[in-house]
Amino acid sequence: MHRRTLAGIVTGLTLATTAGCGGADVGADPGLGKDHGAVEGAREVAEPQLHLTTIDADGAVAQLDLLEESPTEIGTIGAPGAVESDGRYLFATTAEGVEIVDSGMWTWDHGDHFHYYRGEPTLVGTVTGDGDATVATGPLSTAGSTGVFFRDSGEAVLLHNEALADGEVRELFRIDAGSHDGLVAPIGDGALVTVADGGAITVIRYHDADGKAVGEETPCARASGTIATKVGVVVGCADGAVLATETDGRIGYERIPYPSEAPRATRFDGRKNRPTVAALSGKSGIWLLDTRERSWTHLDAGTSLHQVVAVDDEEGHVLALDTTGRVRVFAAEDGKQLAVTEPLGTSESAEIQLDQDRAYLNDPAKGVVHEIAYADEARIARTLETPTVPEFFAETGR
Repeated sequence: MHRRTLAGIVTGLTLATTAGCGGADVGADPGLGKDHGAVEGAREVAEPQLHLTTIDADGAVAQLDLLEESPTEIGTIGAPGAVESDGRYLFATTAEGVEIVDSGMWTWDHGDHFHYYRGEPTLVGTVTGDGDATVATGPLSTAGSTGVFFRDSGEAVLLHNEALADGEVRELFRIDAGSHDGLVAPIGDGALVTVADGGAITVIRYHDADGKAVGEETPCARASGTIATKVGVVVGCADGAVLATETDGRIGYERIPYPSEAPRATRFDGRKNRPTVAALSGKSGIWLLDTRERSWTHLDAGTSLHQVVAVDDEEGHVLALDTTGRVRVFAAEDGKQLAVTEPLGTSESAEIQLDQDRAYLNDPAKGVVHEIAYADEARIARTLETPTVPEFFAETGR
């Protein structure tokens, strides 16, 4: 069985850069401040603590260590309808609202290097609310915030990430925005919140950490889809995207219009905290949004797709899950198909998650997650049996 070892890749770099930050002894309780991602009781370690954290249809939560292939049971939440993750937490929409699982594994992006932490997995608590919830996360799990929008009650909630890291669900604000398919996109000390007129979204508005509306509204008709990138926060609009950036506490907006009339993007996905993200465009199209260049690229996969994800690596890989359960690898430059797997499962909850050298796809029918070496002709590196059926999952520790 193939076992990937990341130690040789990252240990030297991590040890050197951790020392350069004034630091913690690797393997000991970190002496760094929270501006480096440290949390009391967690250990700073020499490599990413990559895990698969899984939730079955009844809410049983567990995780699998990807280095040791050892399982850990975490607990039980309500039956999930949807799950989002920032690479540490899983935010599961249940009948109670949004229940939060802390994997206890995370990476702190310090710009030119990273810090890696290992703590204890736990069930943090619940954000109450009515109806389907849209969750938007930021680039860091121990700083900034997480946004939750409840469709039926129209409540826009901003959560305090530092409190989450300490095991507390703390709301920075809860605003009545009226019932609609809205979103709360964290940026700076606050968040962008959709504003609807008669249930139709027309603009987005920035609210500070106290919930106060600050600055001018920005047009964004039928806003749908948001993601944090290395450059700023993207919100999808009917005619393109708004890119929001924060400088010295002030929020600025740039419009990135579509270059053609191809079907719009409504959900963005990509490797965490990279500048380029991907989105479906109709049945077989792929939009790539480069937030550094403020430009769109449109590709045609030639087959019906379920999900697309931008790797945004040096080779420009784009991964797609098609409706037959195959994972396809495309070149971002020209849309050429580079590799394709055999069918790996067609569950409605099947989803690709990825890091810099592997992708993961859950197959709940078989109770496994496939590990795919996407840069190596989409080779199946491992098929991993998870401790709970992976109806929903996240690769954590990223």
